[in-house]
Amino acid sequence: MALRLSEHPPRERPRERLWAIGAAALTGQELLAIVLGTGCVGHDALAVAGDLLGRAEGSLRGLSRRPAAELARVPGVGRSKAARIAAALELGRRVGTEVEPPPERIHSPADVHRYYVGRLRDLAVEEFHVLALGTQSEVRGTALITRGILNSSLVHPREVFRAAITEAAAGIVVVHNHPSGDPTPSADDRSVTRQLVEAGRLLDLPVYDHVIVGGDRYVSFAEAGLL
Repeated sequence: MALRLSEHPPRERPRERLWAIGAAALTGQELLAIVLGTGCVGHDALAVAGDLLGRAEGSLRGLSRRPAAELARVPGVGRSKAARIAAALELGRRVGTEVEPPPERIHSPADVHRYYVGRLRDLAVEEFHVLALGTQSEVRGTALITRGILNSSLVHPREVFRAAITEAAAGIVVVHNHPSGDPTPSADDRSVTRQLVEAGRLLDLPVYDHVIVGGDRYVSFAEAGLL
């Protein structure tokens, strides 16, 4: 039978190591073990944490994409611990979205990516956002237009430009994510962009760019000459 964490030498226990050297020095497995608190018969919390990471190929980001119900089925986890893990990972995600404050002005597609990457890169579904800009490229407002299922998201120009007009925008940038991590534009992406550009011309409210976020990468329609 495996030792419980309390039976390990103090210097090897994740919680004691955290107090001694700080959370940043701990491995992802050790941090997960602290969240778990306990293991199960034959497996201490460190071993269970290792099993969890193994199911996500060692990636905490990959683990955050797994449904809580799937985590609960791992031996030694269950619903209560799965809920704690999901909550801890969601807190980490929200911290990431707060790191970059809204920019005062948008100077490039890279500015758009920096603003949205924290909130979009790890989502399991597509979200489509509109960024409303003023005459000096200042940010007037942002709006979530639609949230899709898996990798599909339906966007209607009426909803996009309603949000832009509400913000008294001079022009817009539209942004969405690819949960696959590959930001390469699809045929649907190109079709939606053409519709929005045409609608923008009619309304005298131009679409400056369409930025697709895929993981830590992005594709800009303006940079790629696709507008």
